Amino acid sequence: MKLGLFGGTFDPIHLGHLRAAESAREELGLDLVAFVPSSVPPHRFGQLTEANDRFAMTCLACAHHPSFVAWDTELRRPGPSYTVETVELVRAERPGDDIVLVVGADTWPEMTTWRDPARLLAQVTVAVVTRPDGPVPPAAVSGVVRVGGPSLPISATLVRDRVRRGESVRFLVPDAVADYITKRGLYS
Repeated sequence: MKLGLFGGTFDPIHLGHLRAAESAREELGLDLVAFVPSSVPPHRFGQLTEANDRFAMTCLACAHHPSFVAWDTELRRPGPSYTVETVELVRAERPGDDIVLVVGADTWPEMTTWRDPARLLAQVTVAVVTRPDGPVPPAAVSGVVRVGGPSLPISATLVRDRVRRGESVRFLVPDAVADYITKRGLYS
């Protein structure tokens, strides 16, 4: 199986994340895209919504796509959520799978600061999904592929800010996620 791993805080997951995953799925022929919300993101500072809420929203967002699934892989581990450790765990559980790490163009420049990036890059192909407002990886980096396709200039910060101001987030997040945010009183 060709498996895409798409990690992040997903605070909240939004249509830009889903569109990026769909572009990677189509362009790279991925059989499955697993969305993996981080438990304790080592590069995220400030307040973070509870992991269980972020996971629930990710489940809701993936519910109606046959090739998308939410995994709680990082939520089951204590301590910081390091991608290299997640990849090694998935490799151990699914030794026959070809793993592609899906990242946004905004994440690509940060990867050199991640835990053991050389070890990570030795285990996966990295698919960098380009955004209209983001950096583009160099054309010839071994083990890295660019993914084009339509993209949506939406950020989780934009969604959270709109909720705080009492503005609608419809058509920025899936309807089920918008309903969840309202019912749980998140970001208010």
